[in-house]
Amino acid sequence: MRAAAALAAILSLSPGLGLAGPRVMSLDQCADQYVLALSPRQDIVALSTRARNADSYLRTEAIGLPERRATAESILGAAPQIVVRNWGGDDLLLRDLERRRIRILNIEDVTDFAGVAANIRRVAAGLNAVPAGERLIRRMNAELATAAGAGRGRGVYYLTSGGDTAGPDVLVGAMIRAAGFANLDTRPGYSVISLEGLLLHPPGLLVLGFFDQDMAASERWSVGREAALRRLVRGRQSVSLPASILGCPAWFAADGAAALAAWARAHPWGG
Repeated sequence: MRAAAALAAILSLSPGLGLAGPRVMSLDQCADQYVLALSPRQDIVALSTRARNADSYLRTEAIGLPERRATAESILGAAPQIVVRNWGGDDLLLRDLERRRIRILNIEDVTDFAGVAANIRRVAAGLNAVPAGERLIRRMNAELATAAGAGRGRGVYYLTSGGDTAGPDVLVGAMIRAAGFANLDTRPGYSVISLEGLLLHPPGLLVLGFFDQDMAASERWSVGREAALRRLVRGRQSVSLPASILGCPAWFAADGAAALAAWARAHPWGG
């Protein structure tokens, strides 16, 4: 009896030695971030093949963990009890997993931070990691509270290296709004920029997305390759948001609002 009590005490002090949690696999790079943040390493049977890419937010934490493609053969070989996904796996694969009683946790493509919090709570509950999920939400909300109002309503224009922009009803729009800036593009969703309009009426601040990955280099016909646009970018005040915070509706989207707020406080009069 004394030995059993001693073992229970040790396990209570050492979470990594306790009862095993559900075996978890992530099917895409966005899901990797959730799994790495919410699951103990010993419960992660595989990450996606993009988990250590330069645009993966938790790429350092992924080192040493197995990576597998989102195919039926690969998933069944890893034998997860739960798979987490945002865009990975087609409908046929997902139906097959459901038939095999493998639970699927979906990360929704949300457009605001309330939606991000809902994503975190849903995945955390499915992974038996509610306290860890609440910590992520508190961290996100603290960043948003610090960023609030910093832009004082000044206008900004979001621009990707591929020549796209975003309206107020997507997550990048929520980042801009959270930092107290006004999005100068009011069209819904994502759209190709009007190069002529942008050159005739250049904004005071450009919010650059994916320029660290230079997506335009792989998009041969993209407006992002136009020399005039490149000159505009070099000649304007800008905040560059890394691809690692833009590709997933997750808590670290608040890093974008924090970066914009930091720029606003360093440039209180817009320049």
